[in-house]
Amino acid sequence: MVCVNRRIKTLAWGAIPLVALASLVSIDHIPGTDISLTVPYAAEGPGPTFNTLGEVDGVEVVEITGTETDEVEGNLNMTTVSVRTGMTLSQALSRWLFTDDTIVPIEQIFPPGRSPEEIRESNTMAFAASEASATIAAMNFLNLPVEIEVYDVVEDSAAAGILEPGDAVSSVNGTAVTTPGEVQELIRGMAPGDEVTITYRRGGEEKTATVPLGAHPQDDSVPLLGISMTSVPVSDTEVTYNLEDIGGPSAGLMFSLAVVDKLSPGPLNGGRFVAGSGTIAEDGSVGPIGGITHKVRAAEEAGAEIFLAPTANCAEAVTADYGDMTILQVDTLEHAIEQMDAYNSGGGYQTCD
Repeated sequence: MVCVNRRIKTLAWGAIPLVALASLVSIDHIPGTDISLTVPYAAEGPGPTFNTLGEVDGVEVVEITGTETDEVEGNLNMTTVSVRTGMTLSQALSRWLFTDDTIVPIEQIFPPGRSPEEIRESNTMAFAASEASATIAAMNFLNLPVEIEVYDVVEDSAAAGILEPGDAVSSVNGTAVTTPGEVQELIRGMAPGDEVTITYRRGGEEKTATVPLGAHPQDDSVPLLGISMTSVPVSDTEVTYNLEDIGGPSAGLMFSLAVVDKLSPGPLNGGRFVAGSGTIAEDGSVGPIGGITHKVRAAEEAGAEIFLAPTANCAEAVTADYGDMTILQVDTLEHAIEQMDAYNSGGGYQTCD
């Protein structure tokens, strides 16, 4: 706090020359040219939160059809980190001085050798993978069977023209598979150019295709089939996630909790405002995420009473200003449900200390 005040005072005392400088540091390019004046830094701060039990633009964030769902109460909010890039010097200084944003080198957001478009595509795929894992983890917790569905096919990839979105994959090289992770593991054991036999169902008809594997564009030693997959219940139950323009895998835990809440009796959250973050694996294990302090602040500012944090993020989570909010540590989907139940019943829950 002392350092921040000192910086602010220094700027105040030098106000007259700064006024003259302001017109230079606030423009993003040299007038009359295409030369950029933006700084090579990004600002990370609290982003918006979304209630996975609620709606966005009139559509349920987690929509379940084909089966009866239970009434839900309260909130299970996923949290995000806002990232600002392309800042001028004055904008970067302003965020450093007057907000709690973290200023980081731009390379942390856009690693060298990868374009912004590639980063966005990677984040989008990670988000889709987290949705699939969330569904699997929830179905496993509820003891409901799932199957693999092709979500998208990469243009000009090995699978292009052979597999289609909506195909239900049942085996790879004669080995039965039920999760995207199992497919990926089998493919990783092969090499580019190897032929993989895929058995799948399309329109109620079982088909088999032999596909020569391609190579990953960033590492030609890594085999690539060229499909993204999701998991869907074997029954008529269909789970759809309706959030756009959000990337990364950290919404997995909250998505999975929303599915369990809607398909089981009684509110998991006790009707309270719960927020959180964490990756989710197909087996239900919860993994660490980035930007935890910003997500904690976002939840506290939104009015959450409880924040669910991966145990691996606990030490960092409590360094944020979380007010009266209780931060519970979680290791698995089942543990998260147990923690909320213990909190609501006055039992022995585990907080981040």
